[in-house]
Amino acid sequence: MASLTHDDYTVAWICALPLEAAAARAMLDKTHAPLPQTADPNAYELGELNGHHIVIAYLPNGVYGTVSAANVVSRMLLTFPRLRFGLMVGVGGGVPSKSNDIRLGDVVVSKPGGKHGGVIQYDYGKAVQGGQFEPTGILNQPPQILLTHMSQLQAKQMTGGENAISNLVSEVLEQNLNMNERFSPPERGTDYLFHSSYHHAAKDLDCEKCDKENLVTRQPRTMGTPYIHYGLIASGDQVMKDSETRDRLAQQHGILCFEMEAAGLMNELPTLVIRGICDYCDSHKQKQWQGFAALTAAAYAKLLLLVVPAYHTYSSSWKSDNTRHWMVSLPRNPKFIGRRDEIEKLEELLVAQDGPKRIAITGLGGVGKTQVALELAYRLRDQDTECSIFWVPSTSHAIVEQSFLKIAEILGLCEGKPADIKEQVQTYLSSERAGKWLLIFDNADDTEMWLSDHDRSPALEDLLPQSEQGRILFTTRNRELAVELTYSNIVPVPDLDKEAARNIFESLLLQKSVLEDNSIAAALLEQLAFLPLAIAQAATYINKKRLDLAAYLKLIKNEEDEAVELLSEDFRDPGRYKDIENAVITTWLVSFKQIQHQDPLAADYLSFIACINPRNLDALGLLDAYSFTTRQESAINMHRLVHIATRNWLRKNRLFSHWIQRVADQLETVFPDNHYTNRKLWRHYLPHALALVHDDEFFPKQEDYFNLVQNIADCLASDGRYSESEAQKTVLGDKHPDTLTSMANLAHTLKSQGRLPDALAILGACCRLWTEALGPDHPDTRNSVDILGHWQVREFTGDCIVRDGTCNSRSALPFMARWTCSESGPLSTGFSI
Repeated sequence: MASLTHDDYTVAWICALPLEAAAARAMLDKTHAPLPQTADPNAYELGELNGHHIVIAYLPNGVYGTVSAANVVSRMLLTFPRLRFGLMVGVGGGVPSKSNDIRLGDVVVSKPGGKHGGVIQYDYGKAVQGGQFEPTGILNQPPQILLTHMSQLQAKQMTGGENAISNLVSEVLEQNLNMNERFSPPERGTDYLFHSSYHHAAKDLDCEKCDKENLVTRQPRTMGTPYIHYGLIASGDQVMKDSETRDRLAQQHGILCFEMEAAGLMNELPTLVIRGICDYCDSHKQKQWQGFAALTAAAYAKLLLLVVPAYHTYSSSWKSDNTRHWMVSLPRNPKFIGRRDEIEKLEELLVAQDGPKRIAITGLGGVGKTQVALELAYRLRDQDTECSIFWVPSTSHAIVEQSFLKIAEILGLCEGKPADIKEQVQTYLSSERAGKWLLIFDNADDTEMWLSDHDRSPALEDLLPQSEQGRILFTTRNRELAVELTYSNIVPVPDLDKEAARNIFESLLLQKSVLEDNSIAAALLEQLAFLPLAIAQAATYINKKRLDLAAYLKLIKNEEDEAVELLSEDFRDPGRYKDIENAVITTWLVSFKQIQHQDPLAADYLSFIACINPRNLDALGLLDAYSFTTRQESAINMHRLVHIATRNWLRKNRLFSHWIQRVADQLETVFPDNHYTNRKLWRHYLPHALALVHDDEFFPKQEDYFNLVQNIADCLASDGRYSESEAQKTVLGDKHPDTLTSMANLAHTLKSQGRLPDALAILGACCRLWTEALGPDHPDTRNSVDILGHWQVREFTGDCIVRDGTCNSRSALPFMARWTCSESGPLSTGFSI
């Protein structure tokens, strides 16, 4: 076998006591010679078990606790940089209960559950009301590879493998006779569990002197068969020897075992804690059980490593350090234009000696993030002959797996199981041998895939390599995920400006002459929201159909259905993946589905906005994170094409009418009347309210929302928007009594503002409609005609007509001739305007 180096050891086995380390050594298949001395003050034993290269580390003699463990592991990681995970193996205090029949010699294994990762630091936290102590902070859970094989081991125990630990212990004691005295199982009759209220009788003696009447009665158990318990382990810097405190904390948190080191290393190295039970965390002494408990814990650790596949760094088979690798599946875009500022910023970050190790390119789907990353990759290839570049599409777990298999093949990592390939690639790229590299994850949009464990695979973030010479670049439409993955090292890709959009459009069109009409070209690009993907899609359609820009503009501008059809048409693009549709609508539908899964409330917000004006929205969290909305100063706006795409999705899923009603209900609740104190508020809501009432889906529901429409009309009139105020007629019908009342009110408002000619026109039309709807003798009709007469005489003569139809001024007579008096007095309807 080739000489081993520090890089070849992948498993840390940490022991607090010499007796625990002795049990660990007894479990090894073979021991290795010490490696050359380093400045590390830690003491290590090296060995092998089932192909795993293992480092056994000792804590300083007599110096125990979480701080000591953290110091040992942090130095260990510097000396052995390829460690995959740790095993904290030794003795601990058990917490027996009715639901967990824990006994001396049993084994407790840390297992994630609820809000904890398997270990809780019970003495670190805050005092809360009522005198209670609440632990704070969350410790990392064990690595995924151990958790999955723990499940496998647990299943074997359920189907007849419960004697495996006993068999291993017996085998070790037979092969190491000198261990029998210290590590053999004590008599089961010495396993004393006293009631919590009963304390040890004699301070310096064992429990032979304790009152056996206070023993807890338990069911007999098979002699010498340790049980395995999985659950929460409590860690702290003090020895737990108080049964009342033990029970209180155990009941509060669900604790199975107490110990003193694990909390110090869980966040330093992914670690599984394995504890053999040697006492019950009370005042009673059980020293004779320590050796056996240490041996049962070590036996479980060996059983686990026997089912976990071994993993080697394959240092002897790695290719030459000087080999540069190139794995980018997309061709360079010869028509790439613009984005100079973004690319220069990215180049600056990537080449900086002290630059960030992770960077994200963020922006709306279709804005050109992939194209920026692709151009950057090709430029870096041309400029740096030593840098390897790997491109990983990240649209699914399966595609990521396939990409890592290809990387492993390129790197010559041919050994091991396919399930371990990502970890092999991680280890290689984390080594100095890998040299300089750039790892690009394109379309890293799915938060769960990156930050949450999936089935039997760990979160992808846990498999990212770390190297002084390596950089990782993400493209993502999910800015919140970008912040999580890169610690806010983000380069946003904004919408194109008008000039850049035109240049891209021109580069894609076969007939450049269609751009001669600058006004039509500008209008079309504005309708496409200057989005590169939409521009490319439009250019492809125009090229295929031989359309001029005016014809395409008419299609996409006039009818929303036609715009949707155009934006849904797939097209070939060598700069995008062949197995993924390129249409704008399809691209955004992927984001919308991710939002629905990640945050249904945000998806509801998006549906809500689709029914109102997409400009000047309130802050909407996740929608902004996915770049569906954009900020302009203090306002938030929805991208125009996103607005169209969302409305289309709602219609296809028969949800649009439902959301129109929900929006109408909300607006009717919040929209104010036209009192002058509400002016700022109604101006904020008017664009959204008008978008709602002008929608065809609102028409069948119009009569249910008269108050809303009335308030809209009144507020428009108060703002001097009189023609828009009359839009209410299209909602309830121009002869509806409420419409006529609203028109009369508008006329009065105009007159009070000194706009009597406008008021006369509105009231005259109102009188005609009232006559047709209610008849000439209806009180409302006659009253309106009476008022109209007064206003007309005043407008044209300065005089006032009286109630009986007479006037003192001769100048009023020509106008009075337009009316006749009825028997009851008020003027009749023989008028003309």
